[in-house]
Amino acid sequence: MVTKIGEEAVAFKREAPDVYGDAHPKALLREVQEDGDHLKKLASQHIVSSDQFDRPTLLQLFRLAAKYESNPDRYSTPLQGKILISAFYEPSTRTRLSFESAWHRLGGDIMSITDRSTTGIAKGESLADVGEMFNNYGDCVVLRDSGESSVKEMMQTLRIPIINAGNGLDEHPTQALADLYTIFKWRPQLLNKDSELHQPIKIGIVGLPNKMRTVRSLLKMFAIFPEIIDEIIIFHDTGIDTIFDEGQREQLEKAGLQVQVSSDLNGLLTRLDVVYINAIAWVGESFESFGRRFVLNKSSPLKAGAIIMHPLARGEELSTDLDETPHNWYFSQARGAVFLRMALLTCMCERTERVMDVV
Repeated sequence: MVTKIGEEAVAFKREAPDVYGDAHPKALLREVQEDGDHLKKLASQHIVSSDQFDRPTLLQLFRLAAKYESNPDRYSTPLQGKILISAFYEPSTRTRLSFESAWHRLGGDIMSITDRSTTGIAKGESLADVGEMFNNYGDCVVLRDSGESSVKEMMQTLRIPIINAGNGLDEHPTQALADLYTIFKWRPQLLNKDSELHQPIKIGIVGLPNKMRTVRSLLKMFAIFPEIIDEIIIFHDTGIDTIFDEGQREQLEKAGLQVQVSSDLNGLLTRLDVVYINAIAWVGESFESFGRRFVLNKSSPLKAGAIIMHPLARGEELSTDLDETPHNWYFSQARGAVFLRMALLTCMCERTERVMDVV
């Protein structure tokens, strides 16, 4: 029997939808009542940090993302006539393609830059001057750059909105948005305190909050929803003295989060509902690896029903033998990021009125 490309994957998803999380966007829709007014504050705003968001705005953003994911064929033209400048001066696969896929799915056009050596920056042009030029060419900018100050430098002259898609060791706010959206799709009852199924979760994070922008931004997102979390455990290698920047842990604890640190991942895995694992921190034009001895595979003592998340790209820390298990939510995480970014871009480009009345 000849199997067409993709048939086996489709069959697998049909038999085990929880592996990919595809069954849950509509459940999330049921938990959040629609109120588009909260999304208006995102219009023409720069997105630089997770600190910018509040709970009502996030709930409505997740609701709009769930609408897109539940009915992707119903929304094809909200950004028609708009142009995105996709400027990635640091290597990227998922984030760049995710943003570009999101923009295309909404009917917009894209200009993409993937190598700074082909731009005026290679000749010494400042990011502020680049920003001034971008005002004439597009309607929104997505920027990834290895410099922590790069986004703010460009903001000095930009009159169109910009999204920070990762700036050095600092932040990656849209990755954190996608991560939290994934968690609420997995467990929508977390948003309903009156539900019998509402149960705060224990989260383990393998990564360094002071060196990994994905971890830094995600922890800030968690601080907006402290009631959904029973405990956060940060896992790091022994011998590392500092894993938080000054004031970072205090900010989380002030928000009501219970934060612990440990080097014993396998010893605590059985109590964790969510395991978020990362191993790479971007430093300058390259990267550093951390936590190599922390490895998740099919033999790991994971709690029944626990999910694994990873911002990807992965290395040896996350075995492929977990891909076809219900613990795999990292693929859903990557898929959902497209719809989350669709929602965010719609709001930033002031086109929410085109989608709010579509069922």
